[in-house]
Amino acid sequence: MKIAMIGSGYVGLVSGVCFADFGHEVRCVDQHAGKIEALNAGKIPIYEPGLEAIVAKNAADKRLSFTTDLKSAVSDADVVFIAVGTPSRRGDGFADLSYVYAAAREIAHALTHYTVIVTKSTVPVGTGDEIERIIRETRPDAEFAVVSNPEFLREGSAIIDFKKPDRIVIGAEDERARQVMAEVYRPLYLNNAPILNISRRTAELTKYAANAFLATKITFINEMADLCEQVGANVQDVARGMGLDNRIGSKFLHAGPGYGGSCFPKDTVALIKTAQDYGAPIRIVETVAAVNEQRKRGMARRVIQACGGDVRGRTIAVLGLTFKPNTDDMRDAPSLAIVAALQDAGASIKAYDPEGIEQARLIMQDVAFCANAYECVEDADALVIVTEWDAFRALDFPRIKSLMKAPVLVDLRNIYRPDDIRSKGFTYVDVGRGTPQQAADKRDIKVGEAA
Repeated sequence: MKIAMIGSGYVGLVSGVCFADFGHEVRCVDQHAGKIEALNAGKIPIYEPGLEAIVAKNAADKRLSFTTDLKSAVSDADVVFIAVGTPSRRGDGFADLSYVYAAAREIAHALTHYTVIVTKSTVPVGTGDEIERIIRETRPDAEFAVVSNPEFLREGSAIIDFKKPDRIVIGAEDERARQVMAEVYRPLYLNNAPILNISRRTAELTKYAANAFLATKITFINEMADLCEQVGANVQDVARGMGLDNRIGSKFLHAGPGYGGSCFPKDTVALIKTAQDYGAPIRIVETVAAVNEQRKRGMARRVIQACGGDVRGRTIAVLGLTFKPNTDDMRDAPSLAIVAALQDAGASIKAYDPEGIEQARLIMQDVAFCANAYECVEDADALVIVTEWDAFRALDFPRIKSLMKAPVLVDLRNIYRPDDIRSKGFTYVDVGRGTPQQAADKRDIKVGEAA
């Protein structure tokens, strides 16, 4: 089939490339000429493991091409995917749909035959209805159908997620459109990927509901981690005990500095706004979003306490800046709030990330970016692990200790064993791994205060 992918950002590029790898003929469209020139030259604007090789293979086989010419791409296409950005709107946090609606108008002018127009972007309930209205108003003579097909890609694992999905959600009101979408995803039938055919509005809400639920799991285990520290329990063992229950599952139960990225922060806020607009507020998700924002800056207080309560004039080394490993995405990364709070407290920051430094340079001020972990820790008063890259899992701690001013490690991802690091002469602070002795000490303090 011939596919036009409108938008060559993260979702559009990964989706378009994977469709081409299935054997479809795909043209990826973007209005930014510089991005298209780079893609045609084989330069990938994002970091995603395995993506560069698949782009090169399918471009060489003439199944994948990149263009700024939306009209020509759409006029030949059987299916047109809208995969443009939907950032949070200033003021109320609702999804900014201006790019989606602008794309719909351009698509309408380019239609030449029956075409299925698919929303891949994450959009609020009712967006498909508005896209259909815009196209019918612009081109009353056009034959088309509008479908919702939300993406469920994890950055860092997007290609695997696309080719071996847990489910494919198709929201359509038209049987002909469903048949076209079945043909688009036919190569995945061999993987027995379940296709869920539902209404368009239901599909739109399913995406938001899924992300909000995962964000809730992360926030729940983070609050359990705080409780574990107070009562002398280990949050990792609590998470294992919970995750072995098939009704709960083990994923997204890893305590840390809070969630970030391109999806969870903006999607939870957009869902909250939608629910408020429809008079059905979602109090749980409202609390999740509020608690997550508080947690990020709260991690900076943990670092300050590890340094004796004051970091003014001190140097803090930060390992990991992206919101998760295997991506260069800095959007709403916990490191942004943590670094800002430490700077507000008077600290100087040195930082290193395997892939995210170039993106970090664009949005972080007064940070000394380093070439590797050991340059980063040199003359530092404390080391903070914010993102759990594999490169940080086997650090040379004798070397690190010799380079630092003070051997203080704040491990916000719990990638090391406390006893191992403390035996190397470090002050070690983690998340949610309390001990009975710590709980007893807290009880003694409270008893003393009460007396």
